[in-house]
Amino acid sequence: MRSKQEMMDLGMNFALQNEKIRLYTLEGSLTNRNIPRDEFQDYDISYFVTDMDFFKQSDDWLDYFGKRIMMQKPEAMELFPNELGNWFSYLMIFEDGTKMDLTLIPLDEYMHYFKNSDGLVEVLLDKDNLIKEPVIASDRKYHIQKPSNQSFDDCCNEFWFTATYVVKGLARKEILFAIDIMNGPFRPNLLTMLRWKVGIETNFSFSIGKSDKFLKKYVSNATWDTLLSTYDMGSYEKMWDALYTSFELFRETSLHIAETLGFSYPDYDEKVSSYIEGIRQKYFVTGK
Repeated sequence: MRSKQEMMDLGMNFALQNEKIRLYTLEGSLTNRNIPRDEFQDYDISYFVTDMDFFKQSDDWLDYFGKRIMMQKPEAMELFPNELGNWFSYLMIFEDGTKMDLTLIPLDEYMHYFKNSDGLVEVLLDKDNLIKEPVIASDRKYHIQKPSNQSFDDCCNEFWFTATYVVKGLARKEILFAIDIMNGPFRPNLLTMLRWKVGIETNFSFSIGKSDKFLKKYVSNATWDTLLSTYDMGSYEKMWDALYTSFELFRETSLHIAETLGFSYPDYDEKVSSYIEGIRQKYFVTGK
């Protein structure tokens, strides 16, 4: 696998050799000093170009970066919607295991790019001195945000309301539906509450990463084990256990947040819990 310096030099040399490339940037985790380095990090680079069609007419130019075992061009796919507008991306895995996500961006959209950037950007080459102010990569946009009273109640409301949809799936013996709701609209609220608790304990000073991937570092072993147990959903019995365990963990965490931040914990917890228990007794315990 090639080193970061090799890949950056490769990207730079190609940009220097092609007059149609005017800006060259690096994005993502490789610009973030708070992310541990490992061999699975992608090289997310962008070329701002004067002629998109020149590059899009053939993929041969991509051979410069190495032999590929697979490539995906999201903006050329039919099954999935185009999310990048006029931009065009190439997601490549090379034979040596290196992965590069290369995006072509029309040069006249460079201001839009920087205005809407997530902050994790480094400018590696600017042939025309378009960027007048220093660009310093920062993950501040991803820092845990302190919740307002409204946000706290919204999270509680969504958690308990979507719990009833999980239960509906279980009562109907539609386990795939129940699992989908559990992992879709339901579980993110539990993770949000855990994230806020970490934020309180760390003064909302950093990010715990995409998909809360660093959460384990900032919660107790007991909390972590409890959370992981809610992902065991291979049967109806396990689904009910996972759901009720989620209730307990959410309730414990949200009550702590409410007390710390001076919020009111909603009374519908008790009412919805009673409603759900009635369904569990009818369709699971008695086996109707």
